[in-house]
Amino acid sequence: MFPIRRAQSPSDPTGAGQPPARRRGALLAVDLLDIPFWRRAAPALIAIVVVGLADLYSGRDRYLAPLMTVVPSIAALTLRPLELLGVCSLGLLAVFGLSHYDQVDTINDARFLWGAMISYLLLTVFSAWVAKIRMRRAAAFAAVSSVAEAAQRALLRLPGPVVGPLHLAVRYVSAADASKIGGDLYSVLETPHGIRVAVGDVRGKGLGAVQTAAVVLGAFREAAYDEAGLRGVAARIEASVERHVPDGEFTTALFAEFRRPGVVELLQCGHVPPIRVDREGLAHVLDAPDPWVPLGLGRLAVGEPSTWDQTFGTEDVLVLCTDGVIEARHRSDGVFYPLAERVGPLVRGAARSAAELEAAVGRVYADLLAHTGGELRDDALLLLITRTDPVWTVGS
Repeated sequence: MFPIRRAQSPSDPTGAGQPPARRRGALLAVDLLDIPFWRRAAPALIAIVVVGLADLYSGRDRYLAPLMTVVPSIAALTLRPLELLGVCSLGLLAVFGLSHYDQVDTINDARFLWGAMISYLLLTVFSAWVAKIRMRRAAAFAAVSSVAEAAQRALLRLPGPVVGPLHLAVRYVSAADASKIGGDLYSVLETPHGIRVAVGDVRGKGLGAVQTAAVVLGAFREAAYDEAGLRGVAARIEASVERHVPDGEFTTALFAEFRRPGVVELLQCGHVPPIRVDREGLAHVLDAPDPWVPLGLGRLAVGEPSTWDQTFGTEDVLVLCTDGVIEARHRSDGVFYPLAERVGPLVRGAARSAAELEAAVGRVYADLLAHTGGELRDDALLLLITRTDPVWTVGS
């Protein structure tokens, strides 16, 4: 018998916010400081070399050293203030060297040299100040981003790769910039009624979709432990959506319950049908005999949603996704991604181990990106599930 426990998030050990190391990492990534110094300094150094070579090859009758003023402006984009001063010192030495080569310091009117030097020094000081302001703003943005990421992770509460007798592998992409969660949602919980899985897709994207996803996930996490059947779970979520989500908004959802070995119970609410891939790599689309309307539209339907059972053995792979996967368009002809046709060979044999399952979801995701040309324009969720089914009974 497996003890009943709530799935924990492996990505937020503190539970209350981002660890200091993650916050520092966010700052470094935002301000490019995770890149080695010489790579960040390369644009400014290349500018010094280019200006120097241009002056040398143009001959002594042309004085191009004043073009060195581009160096501080370029350095301000990637370097810290002290680093900038160091690199710009090299540029100042180059100005002196080019002036000596062009014999500007020997002519009667040396105003070109003094003008170039003063302009260069003033731009260096100003660029150092700009770099300091850039770093302050980057720190503020990193702080906000770390808090937002902590909130998003707390909302999603990612399950571990193993929940009871199930092995999981997932790829989740949000279409919103700098966001870890969007309108797609999923949750896997070990409850007194078995392992329960929810996959959903909120209409729309952005902040409004995240708010609706929070309502659906919160209701599922409560109902999954309290309700004896999936229909009761769906009814609880429907009631919560009607109370807390604006009229006209809806969420497609698919619920799965793993209570008995060799069988999975499913409930479809307007969502993409799941796919079962057998040991031979053949994909079977599990269409609902009586599909139900999306969550939030239940008041428009007559009757109640119904569940159905499907065979699901230890050598099978259950593929769950959102429409961001199957509606991803080809990079040239715009054809939708044919998941049912492609997924079988890509996940065949993935039930052998957790490592094989993780590799399989990586192959499917890579194939999806190859289909679209490397970019997804909608939230997309891809969840692969296998089961081990040792001597397993539902506890209480």
